[in-house]
Amino acid sequence: MVYKGSCHCGAICFEVEAPENIEAEDCNCSICSKSGFLHMIVPKSSFKLLSGKEQIKIYTFNTGVAKHTFCKVCGIKPFYTPRSNPDGVDINVRCLDAEPKSIKVVKFDGQNWELHAHTLSHKSEE
Repeated sequence: MVYKGSCHCGAICFEVEAPENIEAEDCNCSICSKSGFLHMIVPKSSFKLLSGKEQIKIYTFNTGVAKHTFCKVCGIKPFYTPRSNPDGVDINVRCLDAEPKSIKVVKFDGQNWELHAHTLSHKSEE
């Protein structure tokens, strides 16, 4: 299924190919819990930026591997390059324009990322 998504102001728009029934991770790390990000990691080949490349800003911290992208107009983070899967794209399910048929939310202990990151390593290969 192809979903469209965007930031709040619509400056950044994208498409992502993903299942009708989505499993998403709810991470408790400092950045995800403060931003309300609900994770769905997909291969880069399943993601297409439709507009807004010039509106994207990047924020990095800690190791600098994750590229936390956000809209420089409204501040919303619709997707980013995750540290666990730098060859994939992590979509914020909350930024999809249409509701998936179902969403199964799984808790992810990002406060102890090093202990649990291996559970995410397969996501971009599916």
